[in-house]
Amino acid sequence: MPDNVSILQLLGPVVLALAAVLWVMGLVRLLRRSRPEAMPRPSDPMLPGLPHQRQTAPALEAVELTPAERDAFAGLVRQLGDSR
Repeated sequence: MPDNVSILQLLGPVVLALAAVLWVMGLVRLLRRSRPEAMPRPSDPMLPGLPHQRQTAPALEAVELTPAERDAFAGLVRQLGDSR
């Protein structure tokens, strides 16, 4: 050990090298964790916050129109079609 160098000056590069190694290890670990293939897949594909959806559609409803209602609807369709 050189006589004109203090112990703190000798430990400085060692501490910096150790900090650099720890930083690189942390960065590698962070990058590996953020890869899409490393992400764990949820076992249940449904979102837990949403209510369960019905599997069947509701029954269809149909209403018979009177001849006057059919004429009114046809007139409305013609008005909307002419405006384009």
